[in-house]
Amino acid sequence: MVNIENKVIAITGASSGIGEATAKLLARNGAKVLLGARRTEKLEKIVEEIHASGGTAEFKAVDVTDREDVKAFIGFAKDKFDRVDVIFNNAGVMPLSPMNALKEWH
Repeated sequence: MVNIENKVIAITGASSGIGEATAKLLARNGAKVLLGARRTEKLEKIVEEIHASGGTAEFKAVDVTDREDVKAFIGFAKDKFDRVDVIFNNAGVMPLSPMNALKEWH
């Protein structure tokens, strides 16, 4: 496994699912993680869990559909950790409906 200790990793879509699991795994292995998503109440709880287990984490709200918001998210990471080594752009949108509804996302 690659040594990620003290690497600064910014993760979008970090409030649940793959983003949340990735943030916890990376922090457990010594990375400094910045969690981003629109649901900050969930981010706050995840960061508290990471801190409780000895990891380093911060969070900031980010809407990845807004370029300025993404710039502010990365700027926040640089302010907190002096740099960004990796950006894991995990955020995504998926319409939820039965397949037979043939719903499309535009």
